[in-house]
Amino acid sequence: MNLEPCVFIVDDDFAVRDSLGQVMEAAGLAHQLFESAEEFLEAYKPGPLGCLILDLNMPNMTGEELQLELNRLNIKLPIIFLTAFGDIPTTVRAIKAGAIDFLTKPVASKLLIERIETVLQQQSTISEQGHCNRMMTLTARELDVMRLVIAGYSNKLIARQLGISHRTVEIHRARVMEKTGSNNLLDLVRICNECQISCNTGQ
Repeated sequence: MNLEPCVFIVDDDFAVRDSLGQVMEAAGLAHQLFESAEEFLEAYKPGPLGCLILDLNMPNMTGEELQLELNRLNIKLPIIFLTAFGDIPTTVRAIKAGAIDFLTKPVASKLLIERIETVLQQQSTISEQGHCNRMMTLTARELDVMRLVIAGYSNKLIARQLGISHRTVEIHRARVMEKTGSNNLLDLVRICNECQISCNTGQ
């Protein structure tokens, strides 16, 4: 849940990869570099927010083929194509297949960072909306337990406060964590703050 957004860069040209890595470093963006689509596919683990800066023409698997494979695997990683050999039909295919942008090399560092930051901000907003939607699935009793958990009450005190068993509190607490996608108490507090969930009224 708290993993830092990452920019994945896939380009078979070492000089381009190195240059883009320096741009990301200067912008303070976490990033990973890959020399081929195959290397990226082998290493990538869905989870953290991020985006993919993808070269188009690469040996073996092209950028366009990688995009299609990610779609087949249902991996929803925003893609910004960055290529020196783009044409209108290829651009249209890439955008129709879900690419966020199609930039031509050489690209101004400022423009690239602006596009990346826009994508990451959009992802963050969507993620927060998803958390809030999951909050809406909590029952009234689960909300009661959640508010007391956030207030720092132990399971024993929550049980006494609500007039239920210790075991029932454990069950409700586990369901709250599962439904909200929280890994720990800090996650739960952050999500409540994002969703503006009141710890006093349950609304």
